[in-house]
Amino acid sequence: MTVPTQNPLSAMRVDYRSGELDVDVLAPTWHEQLTVWLAEAQAAGLPEANAMVLATADLEGHPSSRTVLCKGLDERGVVFYTNYTSAKSHDLRRSRFASVTFPWYGLQRQVHLRGRVEQASAAEADAYWASRPRGSQLGAWASAQSVTVHDRNVLDDALESITRRFADTEAIPRPPHWGGWRLLPDEVEFWQGRTNRMHDRLRFVGNRDDRTWRVVRLAP
Repeated sequence: MTVPTQNPLSAMRVDYRSGELDVDVLAPTWHEQLTVWLAEAQAAGLPEANAMVLATADLEGHPSSRTVLCKGLDERGVVFYTNYTSAKSHDLRRSRFASVTFPWYGLQRQVHLRGRVEQASAAEADAYWASRPRGSQLGAWASAQSVTVHDRNVLDDALESITRRFADTEAIPRPPHWGGWRLLPDEVEFWQGRTNRMHDRLRFVGNRDDRTWRVVRLAP
């Protein structure tokens, strides 16, 4: 076997020069700033601009991460929807803490949030469920998320069975095992890539007692 003389990964490098970030250009609140950056990511044509990487850990501290879609944003936090019997939901129910990252590589930006989690209300879940395409609703009923299956046919057969079950149902009800999680951040960091790896990192840090926020700059 030929051993490469140089690791090609070591030569992969981008010098970030597309923007800068300082305290005087931040929106008054973290959720307003995140709303602005989300809109700019969407306007720039970035794929899945509302995608965020959710990191959780089990009770033994074993971490897991996966991409979910942000479907709600306000002063309380960010919301995503999933199966409540999934691996991520088991982690969240047990630890009650998580973090998410919006990775907007095309804009040389990232946003990191971490804090406590809570289940979204049934009313919120119902409202979002009603907005989903019918195919996505059927998929939520058909998939026992995170459960080991023998092969792809198991999934296809489950979807076919659910499709027949609701064939004459105009409005498919929300499954009792499906709903939303809200991350209520204690910290929200806005990261803008800069040249020479001297990136801008501005973090909103919350005070749970009086619900105020302060902004600090972090070394890259």
